[in-house]
Amino acid sequence: MNRFLCIHCHFYQPPRENPWLESVEYQDSAEPYHDWNERINVECYAPNSAARILDGQSRIARIVNNYESISFNFGPTLLSWMEEKAPATYSAILEADLRSRERFSGHGNAIAQVFNHVIMPLSTTRDRYTQVRWGLRDFESRFGREPEGMWLAETAVDVQTLEILADCGIRYTILAPHQAAQVKKRGGTRKVSVEGAKIDPKRAYICRLPSGREINLFFYDGPISRAVAFEGLLSDGERFASRLVGGFADQRRWPQLMNIATDGETYGHHHVHGDMALAYALQVIESRGLAQITNYGEFLAKAPPRHEVEILENTSWSCAHGIERWRSNCGCNTGHAGWNQLWREPLRNALDAIRDELTEPFEQQSRDVLRDPWTARDAYINVVLNRSMISLDKFFAEHCVNIDTPAAKTRALRWMELQRHLMLMYTSCGWFFDELSGVETAQVIMYASRALQLTRELIGRDLEPHFLELLAKAHSNVPGFGNGADIYRRWVKPARLNLLKVGAHYAISSLFDGTDSHSIFCYNVDLHDAHRLASGRARFSAGHATIRSRITLDQRDISFCAVHFGDHNLTAGVRDFLGEAQYRKLVEDCSTAFTHADLPGAVRALDRQFGGVTYSLKSLFKDEQRRVLREILGATLEDTEASYRQIYERNASLLAFLHDIGAQTPTVLRVTSQFVISSDLRHAFEAEELSVPHIELLLESARREQIQLDAPGISFALKRRVARMADELAVYPRRQTLELYRDVVRLARSLPFEVDLWSLQNVYYRLLETLYPEMRASDDENARAWAENFAELGQVLGVVVPEPATQQPEETNIAPAA
Repeated sequence: MNRFLCIHCHFYQPPRENPWLESVEYQDSAEPYHDWNERINVECYAPNSAARILDGQSRIARIVNNYESISFNFGPTLLSWMEEKAPATYSAILEADLRSRERFSGHGNAIAQVFNHVIMPLSTTRDRYTQVRWGLRDFESRFGREPEGMWLAETAVDVQTLEILADCGIRYTILAPHQAAQVKKRGGTRKVSVEGAKIDPKRAYICRLPSGREINLFFYDGPISRAVAFEGLLSDGERFASRLVGGFADQRRWPQLMNIATDGETYGHHHVHGDMALAYALQVIESRGLAQITNYGEFLAKAPPRHEVEILENTSWSCAHGIERWRSNCGCNTGHAGWNQLWREPLRNALDAIRDELTEPFEQQSRDVLRDPWTARDAYINVVLNRSMISLDKFFAEHCVNIDTPAAKTRALRWMELQRHLMLMYTSCGWFFDELSGVETAQVIMYASRALQLTRELIGRDLEPHFLELLAKAHSNVPGFGNGADIYRRWVKPARLNLLKVGAHYAISSLFDGTDSHSIFCYNVDLHDAHRLASGRARFSAGHATIRSRITLDQRDISFCAVHFGDHNLTAGVRDFLGEAQYRKLVEDCSTAFTHADLPGAVRALDRQFGGVTYSLKSLFKDEQRRVLREILGATLEDTEASYRQIYERNASLLAFLHDIGAQTPTVLRVTSQFVISSDLRHAFEAEELSVPHIELLLESARREQIQLDAPGISFALKRRVARMADELAVYPRRQTLELYRDVVRLARSLPFEVDLWSLQNVYYRLLETLYPEMRASDDENARAWAENFAELGQVLGVVVPEPATQQPEETNIAPAA
């Protein structure tokens, strides 16, 4: 066969980690999920690891891991988040690459990416090399092999970037068709212009570089890639397959590669059920022998390039003006009418200024602790990937000098963190969208702020005023937001942390968490002494602790005191530990007023002891703030629920009578009924032991009284229960469990809203392929009974359960399974 198909997906999310916490905080706009990474994982990354192929009755006929059949890259910062927060998806991705090597002649589907999505042609030579080396090392540490290819952020390219890729051992990269300038046959002399996306995308090309190096280039099919991303091609898997196959030229007798490239989020996040359309199209093409599925590495081995290509310098896939989208008001934007992007140039100029200002200090002043600063920076990726003391000690031994004190180690790590943030602040998303105050742009400014803070700690220079002077030249489109300096003061500077502020967070948390030692994001807290008191709902906490950064190893001894008056009213103070005597005086002064129920006196004592600098609930990091608020609200909500329940139970017979005679239920009683029944259903699904009869009674009451249930709340509780059921089924699929789960799923199907059964279906399908055939074929009566119950569960889950000697139903792509 001379027809080959490769679908490439670029999976990436803008980094969202708070630079001082090294973690993604709660994001309200991602509701009902914690943050956008989590939301897109649920909508895209996870579904592609278990994509459904349906039969003609909308039942699940197969579940496949799409990553085993497509070429893909994941942004390293996204994979870092996924490794911790979405380990099942992460494992499925690694497993898919391993399986793809077995399938595609030793060539894996995964390729690397420049580390934090910088626009390479706009970066310094040193930064380009570090981006490639960090991307390579990150890939090797995760996939256990060297990558053949590397994705360039926004496919932004110039010849120097290709030189660096080739110098670092990269065999190929992928570009848009309009990035090619001219081609010729290998060994030939006649060059043909292919500007304007006229290049043939169905073959590999070799690019000869000025240094004498070479790199292979693939150019994806532009029209079909656009149809996938923007023209609704994923609404029908059959049409998707036909469009892909229709791109081949029948008259050609040499190997042709149909390849497309889009953002990976297209398949599920941007287009719901796009993962299913992808899975179905791949199956149709492969099962009907329409083309051979492959990846770029295997195709290179089978069909080495016969043509040479020259690229157009400073071009990308998402800017019609080259790479201007990341440095000027070129006209490329996401479509907000009336806005301009004049802010892009001064933002880049401000960042360039602090980067360039810090080059000489890094090269010269860091040598008291760094043997070779730039070599150390390239090697620092090993610490970023593994911050254990073993990893740190190895880095210190290989790249540091005069490192025999904690202060020297902290100084070396501060230099490295300074350089890391000077690169993170160039993440391309900061310029991609329409507005200076957008979260992506604010994020890159936050990285700059962290770099400025580290600069002051390292060399005592305050570059912030100059940075703000330059940033003030960037103006927001939103009335009232002012310029970049105003945005910095409004949102960025308040987010800046030091160890005392982390201590304040711990002081407030200590009112609600009695543990002696604590991990707060990237900080450790060791509690040396604590005093806790309570009076009704009021609480008092004081202590002596050490706050230590796991990133820079910097640490600080603090004394703290916090008072909670009930509800959301609390105050806390924190200062450096001034010795045992001063600490005892602090505790006595603040606790005496509290024990005498003199809460105003306790506040005055805190003001005296901490110089009027105190903190409130607003000072907590977002995640902890919500945890504390849930605890504070807990008692209030319990009281409220009890009141509603009392009203409902007192009027239950009246409600039934009103329903019988067809009379309208008063609004207050209708709302009360909705609240109580919905609450009872949530509790029933969250209970340790599920009671199907009890849930059936509640649902019958809801139907009889025509109650509109709390769909989001019940759905969330049921989703968590289904996830628990999936975990239990995977470990111990007992017959009694199967019967219970069958009844629970039936109940879930009867609800007046869609219920997420995804995780349970996945586990069921694995057992269907492994355990079920063995049990069904067994001579043991209990095993056969188990198989019957298992098949009944499959029916309510919407999974096709094959029977002996029966023809398998025809598969389709028309509808998702709930």
